Amino acid sequence: MTQTADVIPTEVPYRMQRVGVVMSPEDGNPLEAMGVLNPASGRTPDGRLHLLPRLVAEGNVSRVGLVEVLVRDGVPVGVERRGVVLAPDEGWERGSQNAGVEDPRTTWVPSLGHHLMTYVAYGALGPRLALAVSADLRHWRRLGPVQFTYQPDLDTDLGMFPNKDAVFFPEPVPGPDGQPAYAMLHRPMWDLGWIRAGEGIQLPAGLTDERLGIWISYVQVDRVKEDIRSLTRPQDHRCVALPAHPYEELKIGAGPPPVRVDEGWLLIHHGVTGEVPDAWDPTTQNVEYAAGAMLLAADDPSQVIARTSEPILTPETTDERIGTVGNVVFPTAIEEIEGVRYVFYGMADTRIGVARLDRVP
Repeated sequence: MTQTADVIPTEVPYRMQRVGVVMSPEDGNPLEAMGVLNPASGRTPDGRLHLLPRLVAEGNVSRVGLVEVLVRDGVPVGVERRGVVLAPDEGWERGSQNAGVEDPRTTWVPSLGHHLMTYVAYGALGPRLALAVSADLRHWRRLGPVQFTYQPDLDTDLGMFPNKDAVFFPEPVPGPDGQPAYAMLHRPMWDLGWIRAGEGIQLPAGLTDERLGIWISYVQVDRVKEDIRSLTRPQDHRCVALPAHPYEELKIGAGPPPVRVDEGWLLIHHGVTGEVPDAWDPTTQNVEYAAGAMLLAADDPSQVIARTSEPILTPETTDERIGTVGNVVFPTAIEEIEGVRYVFYGMADTRIGVARLDRVP
């Protein structure tokens, strides 16, 4: 279902160099009492760069905010808050003991004239993917929960599993049938104990590794032209990559939207090591999240053509090592400023940092 690690080159000619913190929780703001983290990004019609951070209130209730990025001498240095653009207002975004719209990823898709937001709706069935669209970053229209099309060869219904770390490519790519399609990376979670206690792990046909990895699903361009809501019904699911290197020992997941480069598609991802207790609680995990990079084939983005055997950013600073969940760098957004690419990332589930992304000569 995916290439083996020993045949994939480990040279990915890109590196990250941290710049600093761009956003911290605002004193006295109840919506940010438990942190600001894992932002999406985009530009409003006037060209101004914005982040869409996850704002976490007491009780672990998350909302999606909007902040304008302040730039000095071509470098992001801070933000100005512009309010909340998405809250857990729908019934399927709330449970009896939880609520949240979490970890947004946004991709500007010129052929659609919209930003596509994937986010995690934390409702009664645990973390599930949902989509929303916007032309201006301020006003979002929900398309609804993602409902993965049944695929018989997987011998399971991918739609019944919790899912996270979803992000769209910024332009159509060749689908499995060769026809242009909008593609979404995502990360199914095989433990159905989220939904029904005692069910445990159920793997799709052909997958023997229980560790969580990156998958891809497609929606044909013609279907989306007819109805943009078709984006919530992806099909042709396949595994892209599983953990392969020591810094990815537990699991991997997609980060910011893939970037088209000379070699193919550059994907910044996260890898996790450590220990996660059976009773799921982020604050009890003993883990480390680091950033790595992959190159996906331009003519078939389900194929990894290179990936880093070592991380390109690890938690080293105090802000990255101490927080709600310590030892975390979690990249979720990438933007170009004056010809330079910057990656925005969550720091210990508490703050937002930024790092410069450079091609290695």
